[in-house]
Amino acid sequence: MTTVPSLTLNNGVGMPAIGLGVFQTPPEETRAAVAAALATGYRHIDTAAAYGNERQVGEAVAGSGAAVFLETKIWISDYGYEETLHAFDKSAGKLGVDRIDLLILHQALPSEFGRTLGAYRALEKLLGDGKVRAIGVSNFMVEHLQTLLDRATVVPAVNQIEVHPYFQQRDVQDFGAQHGILTQAWAPIGGITFYRDSGHTSTLQDPVIGEIAKAHGRTPAQVMLRWHLQQGRQVIPKSTRPQRIAENVDVFGFELTGEQLAAIDALDTGRRGGPEPAEVTLERFGREIPES
Repeated sequence: MTTVPSLTLNNGVGMPAIGLGVFQTPPEETRAAVAAALATGYRHIDTAAAYGNERQVGEAVAGSGAAVFLETKIWISDYGYEETLHAFDKSAGKLGVDRIDLLILHQALPSEFGRTLGAYRALEKLLGDGKVRAIGVSNFMVEHLQTLLDRATVVPAVNQIEVHPYFQQRDVQDFGAQHGILTQAWAPIGGITFYRDSGHTSTLQDPVIGEIAKAHGRTPAQVMLRWHLQQGRQVIPKSTRPQRIAENVDVFGFELTGEQLAAIDALDTGRRGGPEPAEVTLERFGREIPES
């Protein structure tokens, strides 16, 4: 079993450096994937109200008997102060816990940022009441972070954003680092399909990454995860295959050189794979989050 080191958040809370992401994992597959991850040594699971699998995550964690760092996200339909307080109750109930380790806002919702600010005030209240151990945000760009910091009492512990070799968002990462906000990378190995002029369609097929992987006797996915860890990011790779789940956490027995890190840095295309944060609106993305 792999022992995963911890990163210390800006409020002193420790969070495992690698977690299992369950985005787009069907509920009927989630329980088995989480159980496999926990058996392999993962101690952090990242889910969200909008994923529809919080209950299965909670069941797998409860069945494992392990101490697990649980992270979930409030969806934009539940933004607003009172709405977000209630959203916590919904998520905690599905997860089967009284306290959530890390609770974050899923999107900035710039078209209705007043509701976003109300939601964040609710997170601050939950933190103050001891119902969550840390709070944060996801998919916040620099302008969203700055506006939030101008009004917030608590600096977010994390900003979960799309980061992989083909899309690195250095401006957002740098702003976060300046303010003690840890960058948490979703799609850390380029889980969405990306296109480059060279003809290959995935970071897993990139020749630069492939050569580095060959030099270390590792897989391209392991090289990319190691790149993140050596640059101080927390990662939440997703898989439902036990072999791949185990492979993704087995990244602590080698180290990339400075030249290899720089070579991966140079692959940035500036092309986002996920939705543009500015285009996330209630009209386009709103959905009701069930009570149970």
